[in-house]
Amino acid sequence: MFDDFVTDRIDVGQAELFVRHGGSGPPVLLLHGHPRTHATWHRVAPLLAPDHTVVCPDLRGYGRSSKPPTTADHAPYSKRAMAGDMVALMRALGHDRFAVVGHDRGAYVAQRLAFDHADAVTHLVVLDSVPIGEALARCDAGFAARWWHWFFLGQTAKPAERVINADPDAWYGAGPEQMGAEAYEDFHRAIHDPETVHAMCEDYRAGLGVDRAADDADRAAGRRVACPVLFLWATRDDMEDLYGDPLAVWRAWASDVRGHALDSGHHLAEDVPDELAKAIRCFVAGA
Repeated sequence: MFDDFVTDRIDVGQAELFVRHGGSGPPVLLLHGHPRTHATWHRVAPLLAPDHTVVCPDLRGYGRSSKPPTTADHAPYSKRAMAGDMVALMRALGHDRFAVVGHDRGAYVAQRLAFDHADAVTHLVVLDSVPIGEALARCDAGFAARWWHWFFLGQTAKPAERVINADPDAWYGAGPEQMGAEAYEDFHRAIHDPETVHAMCEDYRAGLGVDRAADDADRAAGRRVACPVLFLWATRDDMEDLYGDPLAVWRAWASDVRGHALDSGHHLAEDVPDELAKAIRCFVAGA
C-alpha cells in the first residue's frame, strides 16, 4: 500500500498530522471523509503519483493525527481550523499552491480551503458532497431520514460516543473486501480508539454550528469559489435523489464548475479508483 510513498508526522501548529506523500509534479492534496483515514486513497494515489506530488494526510482528529482539545463551540474541529492545518502542512512540504480533492467531510475542508485560502488552491475537486450550509438550508424529512447520523453525531445532550464505542465494528460496518486489507487495518485501528471517535463526533458538532455559519456568511456576502471546480458524484448514493441535478447546486457556489456522475457507491476512491484518478488528472491538467 502506497509503494514508494514516505510517511511523516508534521506539526502544523494546533495539531500534528500523520501524512503519506510521494510522486513528482504539480502537488495534489487528497482529503478523506468520515470515518475513513488517509488510507482510503491507497488505490488512487499511486495512479496520480507519476504526474503529481500526492499528499494524503489524516485530518486532525482522524486516524493517526492528533486530537486537539475541544471547546464549547467545537471550533477546534471546524473546517476552517482543518483548512488552516492543510495550508501549514503543504507549506511544510514545500507547496505554496496546490490542487485539493475532498471526499465527504474532507470535501468540506477542501471547500473551506478554496474560500479562505484562495491564493493557495489552484483546483478544487469535490466528491459526493454539497456545502454544509446548502444541505442544511434544504433539509427536509427526506434528508433527515437518510442523513440522520449528522444529527445523532452532532448533538450533545446524549453523546453518540457511548453508543459507538460499545461496538465500533457494528456501527461503522466496513470490511476489508471493499477497502483492501491494509487500508481496513488502518481504519479498524482508528475506529477502536475512543479519542478518535470523540474527535469525529466533534467534526459533526462543528458542522451543525460554526461550519454552517461560515457557509451562510459566504453565501450572504456573495462569495464564490474562484478556482475551477470539478464535482463528481456517485450514481449509487443519494445526491440525485436529494438534489435532482447536484451539479446545479455547485454552480451557485462557484464560477467555473464542471462534473459528472460515476457508477459507484459513496466511497469512490475505493470503488472506482481508475475512473476517479483519470478524472482528477484530466481536470488538473486542463484537458
